[in-house]
Amino acid sequence: MQDSNVNEMNRSTPYITKTEENVLHTYNRFPVVFESGEGVRLKDVNGKEYLDFGAGIAVFALGYGCGAYNEALKAQVDALIHTSNLFYNIPLSEAAEKLITAAGMGEGSRAFFTNSGTEAIEGALKAARKYAWNKEKRDDHEFIAMRQSFHGRSIGALSVTGNDHYQEAFRPLMGGVRFADFNDFDSVLAQVNERTCAIILETVQGEGGIYPAQPDFLQKIRALCDEKDILLILDEIQCGMGRCGAMYAWQKYGVAPDIMTTAKALGCGIPVGAFVLNGKTAASSLVPGDHGTTYGGNPLACAAVSKVFDLFEECALVEHVNAITPYLEKKLDELVGAFDCLSERRGMGLMQGIVVKDIPVGKIVAAALEEGLVILSAGSDVLRFVPPLVIREGDIDEMAQKLSRVLKRLS
Repeated sequence: MQDSNVNEMNRSTPYITKTEENVLHTYNRFPVVFESGEGVRLKDVNGKEYLDFGAGIAVFALGYGCGAYNEALKAQVDALIHTSNLFYNIPLSEAAEKLITAAGMGEGSRAFFTNSGTEAIEGALKAARKYAWNKEKRDDHEFIAMRQSFHGRSIGALSVTGNDHYQEAFRPLMGGVRFADFNDFDSVLAQVNERTCAIILETVQGEGGIYPAQPDFLQKIRALCDEKDILLILDEIQCGMGRCGAMYAWQKYGVAPDIMTTAKALGCGIPVGAFVLNGKTAASSLVPGDHGTTYGGNPLACAAVSKVFDLFEECALVEHVNAITPYLEKKLDELVGAFDCLSERRGMGLMQGIVVKDIPVGKIVAAALEEGLVILSAGSDVLRFVPPLVIREGDIDEMAQKLSRVLKRLS
């Protein structure tokens, strides 16, 4: 048995060693080399199987090995991969129409495809600044963002990320950003002035600890933005694409953003993001020369987006999320009730978090991986559950059993 373990370890070691020797060390990776996936399961190079409740950080909504998705990408690779945005391409036209329809942000809405969620945030910030500049021809406009938020790691996105830990080594950041407390409208109102051009927030805070916006909070912000012609930017990069029980989480609140960002499950593994402007914003913001990207909206990425929307509809994934969510919540609540080290569950749809006390959350994540379960952390004390949207009750039962064994061992 000991020799077998050594041999298994050796299969992973060369890949880990080469990665550490050649890739900039900005991630503390777990010592696992994944090789393949099927459904809601991953397999490493040693043949060990893992139940995946992380979905590549809320990306692989369709699960692994989805034949229709894979075939669509293979066909596009054979047809055309890239042309640049100097020309039109068929997948771009199809993907944009499906995204605009799914967003439902009204007549005149327009989409811009990016390579990532962070780039979608950058585009949203630029669009808001340009909208305000067109109105007043001033260059001192400000944003209001939320504390404990996360919007990305580029300088612009980092500037509206309300976490000192992420920001401190990279200051000075983009100016003109004020921070308020999430779910505290008076805190937001106190930051508004004549220079405020936009308010940006996640509809459900992800990295900050899985906090859904309270309906009254979001509705009051929407009314404030309407009153003062301030743009509302909703970051749906993690909570969107069906994960919270609607195609976009804000659709459950009876409000709509002026600008929305989306990524992650938008491409289900292909790197792609987008920002969507409503008609008012699109008509008076970015014009040719204001913004661009070489790869954004290329045929391969847009073929993925187009097929993802098709499969969401064909598989009724949003309906499935709403049907399976109560069972996941029940099982997570049972875990909270059974273990003193767990204090609270919160979340929406298949974006759930459990607050951990007394045990470092990273220790639980690592032990779960040894048990063959992929879960994530959020913030310093939250276990995050963002599985593929195709999970079934049996998968949830297995997750609860594996996590229960881990917690018993660590407690």
